[in-house]
Amino acid sequence: MRRVNMETAVGLFLLAGILCLAYLSIRLGKLEPIGGDTVPVTARFSSVAGLRTGTDVEIAGVPVGKVDSISIRDYQAVVRMQIRKGVGLPDDTIASVKTRGLIGDVYISLSPGASDRMIPPGGRIRETEAAVDLEGLIGQFVHGSAK
Repeated sequence: MRRVNMETAVGLFLLAGILCLAYLSIRLGKLEPIGGDTVPVTARFSSVAGLRTGTDVEIAGVPVGKVDSISIRDYQAVVRMQIRKGVGLPDDTIASVKTRGLIGDVYISLSPGASDRMIPPGGRIRETEAAVDLEGLIGQFVHGSAK
């Protein structure tokens, strides 16, 4: 009888430890196992040089989402973003690929417009601005071909 109680206690302790590890893995990995409070939005860019999945999406410097995936379609980069549900994006929102400082992180900046119509979940941001090619600009300047 005493051995059964000890085995049950060890089993429960082990189960609690596994549940704690699973919880920590989800929280530290910033995963959302059930639903989540984000909506998908896509945008097409001619260039997203330096952009990575998991990068912040910001409005006025405030993070409102993350880059979920980057793919290519018709020779354009298609960026899928997960935006928090409470953030409404007018359909004339502009998405820009920006860089912090000269050689800083690349992120997406959203500039909401003034339209009354909102982009639906799963919708697309139509107005985009690609990343500035700093290396190309510096190369033009150094070699004297800049005007």
